[in-house]
Amino acid sequence: MRIANVNDRAALVTGDTGSEVTVDLAEISEGRFGPVLADLYSNWEEFADWIRTVETADVASKGVALDRSALGAPSPTPRQVFAIGLNYRDHALEAGFDIPTALPPVFTKYVSSFSGPDSRVTIPTDGNVDWEAELVVVIGRTAHRISEANAWSHVAGLTVGQDVSERISQLRGPGAQFGLGKSFPGFSPQGPWLVTPDEFSDPDDLEVGCAVDDVEMQRSRTGNMIFPVSRLIADLSATVTLYPGDVVFTGTPAGVGVARDPQRFLKPGERLTTWIDGIGELHQQFVAEDGRRHG
Repeated sequence: MRIANVNDRAALVTGDTGSEVTVDLAEISEGRFGPVLADLYSNWEEFADWIRTVETADVASKGVALDRSALGAPSPTPRQVFAIGLNYRDHALEAGFDIPTALPPVFTKYVSSFSGPDSRVTIPTDGNVDWEAELVVVIGRTAHRISEANAWSHVAGLTVGQDVSERISQLRGPGAQFGLGKSFPGFSPQGPWLVTPDEFSDPDDLEVGCAVDDVEMQRSRTGNMIFPVSRLIADLSATVTLYPGDVVFTGTPAGVGVARDPQRFLKPGERLTTWIDGIGELHQQFVAEDGRRHG
């Protein structure tokens, strides 16, 4: 099942790649579910039981052709946003850190930085803006002190994310500002939609990567995470309560610009494409702070 945010309304996505159709969930459920996405996640178990009874072919006729410009983040108003650092061995090593043996660093990205899958992103003046392709998890059931074995049952679905990062403000001393350096407007694109775990043959092993102007910068598999999704959710829930609709950025693999020699950062006029197999792609166009496109 694929669930999209279409003009801030919950929608079911049907059809093959390139010919997708979106169907308004409030309409086909006669007001039982939606239109607000937060309400959908709050009633996720009931919704999941109901959607299994719906014949996709029957409701597709009520849909409209996908308009990617109408897509927003699949969970646009989470109570909490978690981001995980150093969760791939190769990235931890390129960043000069030891391999985590306990829960890796946890920080937040602020909701004001959220956008849908296709967007224009402003590069701050004198900023060193970097890419970080990531699998993003959306929580579907309240979780506190749950076991790793039970963690996937608390997941609504998965989506593609970019943890766009401005390295100067992120790393400025005396203490790093991870949350602020990663939360400029547009620095948290997600989408194109939420895909439920049952759609994957193995939701723990998906290809993830990104390219700048068609030049590949990152390519790995989520199976290379040090802490897989189930462990992250269980370990987070040992301290905090996770709520339906909460968003978890699960970390990025090697290949970020700050770790290259020479360092490489995004420039106005460049395009960033991010993908996860079985979910889809993000497309970001970067512009100068004065709004004029360069290149």
